[in-house]
Amino acid sequence: MKKNGFAGDDNITLLAKGVLLRGEIHVEGTVRIDGRLDGEIQTKGQVIIGEDGLVQGTIMAGIVISSGRIKATVTALEQVQLLKTATLIGEVHTPVLIMEEGAKLQGVTDMGVTAWPDELPKLPGGVRDLSAHRAKQVVALDTKDSRGESHR
Repeated sequence: MKKNGFAGDDNITLLAKGVLLRGEIHVEGTVRIDGRLDGEIQTKGQVIIGEDGLVQGTIMAGIVISSGRIKATVTALEQVQLLKTATLIGEVHTPVLIMEEGAKLQGVTDMGVTAWPDELPKLPGGVRDLSAHRAKQVVALDTKDSRGESHR
């Protein structure tokens, strides 16, 4: 069986460059968009938007990875990853958002945080007392050997 670049997923739906689809895509596996979709994508798998890809509407997936353009409400159960050429305008609902330098995001993000704990998390071990870890000043003394030569 031939291996592909989609983490071993054998169920791939492809919307090729130059293709415009208005409607809905509902699948179980990976969806790759290199064309344009005006509508909705629903999958438990991955949605991959290539550099030439454009999605306007709604994306619901396990993982969304984009190097293209999205103007949508994006809901990902695992993560959204915006690569350096990506632009996303809209809403993002995901527990993990990863953005490369150069990626652009305009909109609202919701990572499931409703409140923060009353106490800050404790730092490990001796990191709490930073003054104990400050560098000590070292002074080099001018010493002479038995021949009177200076060594430093």
